[in-house]
Amino acid sequence: MGHLLVIESWVGSMSRLLPAALHQGGHEFTFVTRDPHHYLRGLPADEGPHPLLSARAVVTADTNDLDALVPDLAALHQTLRFDGVLSSCDYYLPAVARAARALGLPGPAPEAVEAACRKDLTRRALAAAGVPGPRYALCADTTGARTAARGVGYPLVVKPVDLCAGMLVRAVRDARELERACRDLAAFPVNARGQHRHPAILLEELLTGPEVSVETVTAGGTTHVVGVTDKSIGGAPAFVETGHMFPAGIERATAGRAAATARRAVEALGLDQVVCHTELKLTPDGPRVVEVNPRPAGNRITELVRHVTGVDLAAACVDVALGRAPDLAPRPTGVRSAAIAFLLPGADGVLAAIDGADTVRDRPEVLELALTAPGRAVTPATSNNAYLGHVMTADPHGPGARAAAERLLAGLTPRYTTAVPA
Repeated sequence: MGHLLVIESWVGSMSRLLPAALHQGGHEFTFVTRDPHHYLRGLPADEGPHPLLSARAVVTADTNDLDALVPDLAALHQTLRFDGVLSSCDYYLPAVARAARALGLPGPAPEAVEAACRKDLTRRALAAAGVPGPRYALCADTTGARTAARGVGYPLVVKPVDLCAGMLVRAVRDARELERACRDLAAFPVNARGQHRHPAILLEELLTGPEVSVETVTAGGTTHVVGVTDKSIGGAPAFVETGHMFPAGIERATAGRAAATARRAVEALGLDQVVCHTELKLTPDGPRVVEVNPRPAGNRITELVRHVTGVDLAAACVDVALGRAPDLAPRPTGVRSAAIAFLLPGADGVLAAIDGADTVRDRPEVLELALTAPGRAVTPATSNNAYLGHVMTADPHGPGARAAAERLLAGLTPRYTTAVPA
């Protein structure tokens, strides 16, 4: 079978789902990272053997220096012979595409991936292709943002062009809030992986309406829509994802329009050999693209899809990286809808306990219950990185999984202390 080169990854659920998909497919992988300790810190010991223990090799290299990394990977390829390259981390998807091209392996065009991973470049490409999105303006600094805001119109959304998980994305109502958001962006010049950020500020029209994501797989120039997921958003003025359900509880015609818009966005960016997670707002004027992510969905949406359809998007990601046609045929699973609801911290302090877990865990509709261990310092959530856990549910009869997940989540109560336990 195949030998995959994996360039970095997340420390969350995909760090287990991707290695599992590799091994279930009979493949092996070599892992390349600038900091192995980043992953050793990331997973609780009680979740079983660390995924990196299943790697054929773990290689340390400066994954943030592409000019040096690509020749190093080419030399490694001469010895280990890779069949594909992949990652589950947004910040390294452009490196994957460049490495695949340099090694003569399957993969999306680097230019397309770079455009999808930079929100400003995405906006330009979609606007040029006539794919509907918000009004927007790209600004170099706070002064430019003040001027541009008058054209976009308040309220609007302030975004970094190159962060993920909703980090530093804010809705602002006036010039005062705009300046505060711009200062926050300027105070965060380096991302969590040590990469210097692009300093540009993206202003966008604040879109109204429900939010959904469209999960697609593109191979051989054809984009296949796996399905539409609906999303719950909270944490205003931030945009924190508080839950998801698959399939989305929307009318078939509405889901079809969202799917068609997402397909157009993927094609406008020139993406191929890629699994995509495209987020849209269902506005009164129709679907509008929020962003296109050229990787499988996070927040365990891939697992919601698998529970309902049997389609494994992590396995599909491996297949397209190998240049193979993925298995996207749905199969009966006995589940009509699956949902996840996230537990968010509501106070400053140190997590002492989460009450109610035993009652929730024993419910028959629960597929997963994962909770943060006591001792973590928390503040109210401003991004998707702040979760204290989640509950995932299934409904074998209809679209009731979301209501079940939200009801059970309401039975979980975090308690806090002001001192770190000894």
